[in-house]
Amino acid sequence: MADENDDIEPDATAAGADGRSRLMQEVAVQMDSIEAELGRDFEIGRVITVIEVTGPDGQIGIRVRAGQYPWVALGMLDWAKKSVEASMGDS
Repeated sequence: MADENDDIEPDATAAGADGRSRLMQEVAVQMDSIEAELGRDFEIGRVITVIEVTGPDGQIGIRVRAGQYPWVALGMLDWAKKSVEASMGDS
C-alpha cells in the first residue's frame, strides 16, 4: 500500500542530503526570490558561489568560484559582506 508521503521529495537542504540536490535547491530558492521581486524582466549578471564543504574525514573547507576578474570578485564579496552585516542590524 502506498504511503501518502510517497510523492514528497526528500528535503534537499537537510543535513546529509545529496550535495548536488542541495546546491540546486539553494539556486532555485534564489531564483524564486528574484522572480517574486522582479517578475521575469531581469538579467543575471556575474555570479559568485561560496560553499562550505565537509569532506569524508570531517574537515571543513570553503569553496569560492568566481568567473570574473579577481578585483571584481573582491568588490562583490565586500558588498555582500556589508549587505549581510546591514541585515543583521535589522533583526
